[in-house]
Amino acid sequence: MAEHDETERVSPTSLAQLAPAAAVFGGLFALPLAVLFVISFWTVKSFKLRPDFTFAGYERLLSSYRGVLVSTILIGLAVALICVAIGFVFAYAVRFKTGRFADLLIMATLITMFGGYLAKVYAWKSILGADGIINSALIAAGLVSAPQPWLIYNAGAVIVTLVQALLPFAVLPIYAGLRTVSPDTLEAARDLGASEPMTIWRVVLPQIQTGLFAAFAFTFLIAAGDYVTPLYLGGTSGNMLGKYIELEFSTRFNWPGGAAMSFGLLATCLGIIGLSWLALNGRRRR
Repeated sequence: MAEHDETERVSPTSLAQLAPAAAVFGGLFALPLAVLFVISFWTVKSFKLRPDFTFAGYERLLSSYRGVLVSTILIGLAVALICVAIGFVFAYAVRFKTGRFADLLIMATLITMFGGYLAKVYAWKSILGADGIINSALIAAGLVSAPQPWLIYNAGAVIVTLVQALLPFAVLPIYAGLRTVSPDTLEAARDLGASEPMTIWRVVLPQIQTGLFAAFAFTFLIAAGDYVTPLYLGGTSGNMLGKYIELEFSTRFNWPGGAAMSFGLLATCLGIIGLSWLALNGRRRR
């Protein structure tokens, strides 16, 4: 028992080594977040912050912005599910079908992450716009006689843009999970008569659930918190809460309102992530 206690005890040297990382985390993340959480209960009068304790910001979120919050969550879920589906197909093909080209394809996936995010947004705006590539091709082919306005300034345009931008964040954790799956396991399943879809469902997916969850969590949280894409491509039907949060902090100088909206969105997203984790653990136990 004494030996066990010795191995469990954290040495002062270990604590000292963790101190710089803890200081950076506390100073750059935890402390500003705590301050912003306190501000969410304050009020603003004559463009000045006044310490208070009121739930007015949260009540305003649920009364005036409930519909936008729901649409934000739905768009985030759509983006996350599409990214996970496409990311799995791509990662599976890279892992088991492409042979020596696998590393090259993963490197290409990494390279796409370094492209400017605003450049991607503007690129999709030009692709989907009235004078964009798609409308020009449709008119040249004689399929339509005029540009189609439904291609842009809606939730669909936001989802397409976010999927293209966030797909690498889904591919990489899924591929990391697939690296732990031995090809011999798939070969054994096929020898036992399992089809490829059945092999994927019964053999592959249970082994990479953590990677799938990480891909879903990354893409969902980033998509739900985005405000640039809906600002340029969302129009009236593709609005997301991040756009209104940005307005609260900038032009309206309503920091308590913006902070309350931010934490309301954060709590909702974390609740969905928590439910997904519980559902995943429940599936593991069965």
